Amino acid sequence: HSFIDVHSFWIMFAARQIARTSARSLSTARVLAAEGPTPQFKAMIMLKRNEGISREDFAAWWLGQHRDLAMQLPGLKKYAVNLVRVAPDSPEPEYDGVAELWFEKEEDLFAAYQTDIGAAVAEDSLARVCKRDRMLTDEYTFTP
Repeated sequence: HSFIDVHSFWIMFAARQIARTSARSLSTARVLAAEGPTPQFKAMIMLKRNEGISREDFAAWWLGQHRDLAMQLPGLKKYAVNLVRVAPDSPEPEYDGVAELWFEKEEDLFAAYQTDIGAAVAEDSLARVCKRDRMLTDEYTFTP
């Protein structure tokens, strides 16, 4: 039997756990790639309206003027707006909604925002929001 100090034990334990988790994640990714749907690149942009803009006015802007601009983004495959439902007497939500923008690949999103229309979309949004956060995702869609 060989003995190792406690510090070395935990380093080796952590390394094994990381290796197992990585192998499992890689294995899961391989199964999904072989048997599941192909992931679709999507940007999700969470927006919180500026103070002084009503929820109704913000929704009208987002579903009208802003949608019309966003739909012109080069390379955009699909666009969706998800408005947060707020029950009466509920606390103010962190965001008022989430926009979903599908592109062929991540580079297409960044290229779209480098164009004049992309700059106009960003400017239009930033003029009406106090908070804007973005997540870049690989979407896997399953249909029951």
